Amino acid sequence: MIRNLGALGIVGVLLLLAGIGLIASQNLLIALGMALIVGGLGLVVKSLISGMLQNFGMF
Repeated sequence: MIRNLGALGIVGVLLLLAGIGLIASQNLLIALGMALIVGGLGLVVKSLISGMLQNFGMF
């Protein structure tokens, strides 16, 4: 999976984790909620892209 992200994707994931960690240092419950939102959004985007690629016959 890391191989597919590329350098820019890895930096993005690190920034995401750092941001959630910074929020968690102040309020753990809000950080947990934000982590769930980001994870859910990632699953929705992956599903939309997979569906689009299937419609084009590429996946």
